Amino acid sequence: MRRETIRKESLPRTAPHLGDYGKECAGFSWQAARGGLQGLPGGRGLNIAHEAVDRHAASDRATAVALRCVGRDDRVTSVTYADLSRSTARFANVLRGLGIGHGDRVVTLLGRCPELYTVVLGTLKNTSVLCPLFPAFGPDPVFQRMTLGDARVLVTTAELYRGKVAARRGALAALSHVLIVGEGADDLPGTLGLAALMADAADTFTIPPTSPHDMALLHFTSGTTGVPKGAVHVHEAAVAHYASALYALDLHADDVFWCTADPGWVTGMSYGIIAPLLHGVTVVVDEGDYDARRWYRVLAEQRVSVWYTAPTALRELMRTTPRAGPYDLPRSFDLNALRFVASTDEPLDPEAVVWGRDVLGLPVHDNWWQTETGAIMIANFAGCDIRPGSMGRPLPGVRAAVLRRGEDGRAEVAGGHVTVLEEPGVVGELALRPCWPSMFRGYLHDEPRTAAAFADGWYLTGDLVRRDADGWYWFVGRADDVITSAGHLVGPFEVESALMEHPAVAESGVVGRPDPVAGNIVKAFVTLRPGFDATTATRRELLAFARRRLGPAVAPREIAFDQHLPHTRSGKVMRRLLRARELGLPEGDTSTLEHYAPQASRASGAAAATPEARPSGPDNC
Repeated sequence: MRRETIRKESLPRTAPHLGDYGKECAGFSWQAARGGLQGLPGGRGLNIAHEAVDRHAASDRATAVALRCVGRDDRVTSVTYADLSRSTARFANVLRGLGIGHGDRVVTLLGRCPELYTVVLGTLKNTSVLCPLFPAFGPDPVFQRMTLGDARVLVTTAELYRGKVAARRGALAALSHVLIVGEGADDLPGTLGLAALMADAADTFTIPPTSPHDMALLHFTSGTTGVPKGAVHVHEAAVAHYASALYALDLHADDVFWCTADPGWVTGMSYGIIAPLLHGVTVVVDEGDYDARRWYRVLAEQRVSVWYTAPTALRELMRTTPRAGPYDLPRSFDLNALRFVASTDEPLDPEAVVWGRDVLGLPVHDNWWQTETGAIMIANFAGCDIRPGSMGRPLPGVRAAVLRRGEDGRAEVAGGHVTVLEEPGVVGELALRPCWPSMFRGYLHDEPRTAAAFADGWYLTGDLVRRDADGWYWFVGRADDVITSAGHLVGPFEVESALMEHPAVAESGVVGRPDPVAGNIVKAFVTLRPGFDATTATRRELLAFARRRLGPAVAPREIAFDQHLPHTRSGKVMRRLLRARELGLPEGDTSTLEHYAPQASRASGAAAATPEARPSGPDNC
């Protein structure tokens, strides 16, 4: 199943950075891409905060707005690049005064407030390591990640500290300081008020020499089993952040950019803070929670030109603004400034791409990446055709391949070697040559899991895909999600996408249920839109609809209605949890579980991965 290609002629209103895909790929090198950044003065290395803030503050961009913050009360405040340079210098001096230096971990547990951006970039200025945590995490996942990450400093609010950290503070052996944003530090023993510390700190700071390979960011990602993995990223990641925002998000200097992902996740950090500031654009920061009318109002009133959001959030908007209808809600706002819409965090169903074109006047561009890759790897570009349902094609400088899979769905490794599948249409594991600057340098304190992520010079993503004859990649599913039914390989995403085309379906999750004859049968859990009832007639209609779209070998045999599908906190339907509940199995790690309401939103030396465990860098392609 594939929708008709949306031709590039109907897309860009601004000349895109990537117009001729083949030519751009042929002429690209990571060494040349580094030319988009400045480097520390005097050849002292490369520091993300210098590239994102200080170089702009020392240029004609000094008075340009870096952050446009929309409060919960809709009050708007602006922070210029010069302002941000001074506040981040103050925070770097605060850390230095507390004895926090190179490689020490600074954890943030904050919502989308202006202070978060100051803390993130001030930490990087100080050559300390930033570890962002999602503020909706419960006490256990917060404690676990702070312990694994050797947290030295925690920056949070009084409310979050009381509810999630205070009771177990004594067990966090490495934690030296807790800094409280806002009121309340005076009532919390062992904490310090951030505002008072900032008021006493100087607003200039000289960034120490920073190697491009110094650890800068620690992002935790949960697997289906086991403890969370801390992915180590370095300052050189800025090169990939800059290039990917240029190509995949088509950022221009005069753009107003809004990434709805929470900065507690890698998307919100890489593309909500770092990448757009590297380009010197204006970043919209919305402190409010998701509400369809609010989001349309933010897009209109802040004159957002480039919008990066999640498929689950788009589906929430689709519920309130179906493609068939008068579109009263979005049409009551002036969205003329919007010129590019992209989506990530999970596969984007074709219906959402076409909904964007019909309702917003712009198709939604899907792209693919992971916490480990640190930056977008595969994308649908502003200046190229869109094939709805496809992840797109690899960015210039990224080499992707499809590897032959074994019985477990993962790449088949024989004698240390893998087999690259050249023929189109064959399903295998997506693999990447680890030669881009934002490639993670290993899992913190976990060399075995680091080593298991690589084989024969490839990074193994764990995602099953197929590549068509023209080089577009199509997501099939995670290796442990794919269903084998009567000898057919069924990708849950394809079935979910087909069901989403029916006007009754708001969302779906698809798993395999064991069957003595077929091995597994495809079962779909469906959330209905308002106005549709969970009746036998509705179930029969959906089964017939899917059978017509997909054919009997792929279509679901069973449909269950569920208005509260389990989601991760970043909005992905947890198929693993659906499967466990269906089969009566242990649910495993549920620290990232949350019934989704879209968020205004898919290490120092010895502690870092050992050199032997690190994948080769971009100069070793």
